[in-house]
Amino acid sequence: MDGYSDMPFRLLCRELGSAMSYTEFVNVGSLCEREPNAIVKRKLKFDPREYPIAFQIYGHDEDRLVEAALRLQDWGPSIIDLNMGCYVRHIAERGAGSGMLREPAKIARVMARLTRGLRVPVTAKIRLGWDEKTRNYLTVARVLEDNGASLIAVHARTKAQGYTGSADWDAIAEIKQAIHIPVIGNGDVRTVADIARMKAQTGCDGVMIGRGAVGNPWIFARKDRDAVPLAEKIAFMRRHLALQVDLYGERLGVILFRKHAYRYTQGLPHGDKLRLALMFCATREEFERLVGEFARRLQKDD
Repeated sequence: MDGYSDMPFRLLCRELGSAMSYTEFVNVGSLCEREPNAIVKRKLKFDPREYPIAFQIYGHDEDRLVEAALRLQDWGPSIIDLNMGCYVRHIAERGAGSGMLREPAKIARVMARLTRGLRVPVTAKIRLGWDEKTRNYLTVARVLEDNGASLIAVHARTKAQGYTGSADWDAIAEIKQAIHIPVIGNGDVRTVADIARMKAQTGCDGVMIGRGAVGNPWIFARKDRDAVPLAEKIAFMRRHLALQVDLYGERLGVILFRKHAYRYTQGLPHGDKLRLALMFCATREEFERLVGEFARRLQKDD
């Protein structure tokens, strides 16, 4: 969820009913500098209303992972989460993210050092393995539990799959049966019905929703986007943009909001025209004008 799960979006999801927030993941290399840069600080900025909140980190260097986590615990997180789920090539092939799944012994060392050294709980996000030939999720899950992890979130695909194919929820069920710490299921949860189906099929302790919430944060209120009135969608978009502008300033806030606007407007009547216009929107005033004209046009059509 890098580039999506910033403070404005997380806060809105929390207001709608999400139980816990995860920050965008941060490279531990940038955290080990004498003074982390403004981008890193902004990624980890959170509102007290978001508690409990997990700071998510990634990296391939064991010492830097530990050093960064020790520093971060003083920034106020409820949890430090180790990302072993990112499949992006330049991260995974350097041994970070899902690249760590190829080295269970390294995972054991890192998790043991983190859990011994930190005051806050340490959790992990994993995938099922590097590829179909190395689906070592049970080994990794047991290693994490044995070395003090407080919770495991499981995206039910391999690194090689990325987001293609279907998530293997049965693998989540296997992990849940094999370990005693909480297991959070993740992957292919797009509707309210999917939440109940995943819990019933896997026995997981909770459901993590990432991509399925982009453009559809109402899923946390147990409401599918088709059931959300147009006026509510437009009001929500305006509020989201206002929070973006507050955090990033107008120029960058509007630019970064475009990807959210694209998703919010999918499926709306004549939404393709609005979506195209919003992709070139440069100011909050212009955004308000375009959305206002769109709403009035739909009212006339009714």
